[in-house]
Amino acid sequence: MKLISLIGARPQIIKEAILNKEFEKKGIKEILVHSGQHYDFNMSDVFFQVLNIRKADYNLGVGSATHA
Repeated sequence: MKLISLIGARPQIIKEAILNKEFEKKGIKEILVHSGQHYDFNMSDVFFQVLNIRKADYNLGVGSATHA
């Protein structure tokens, strides 16, 4: 079985940390797509590192406006 997971905001990234490990246990092939909504390290990448989530297969790079 294959599925696509689309993540972008921090709550989705945190949920992905749990789901990804379960998918691996069950032999489910996951295609991970990151919206690129948050391109700042502290808003996105840091969660991938801390939660040990693999790099997304695709990054849509949609970006967002400035944080000001």
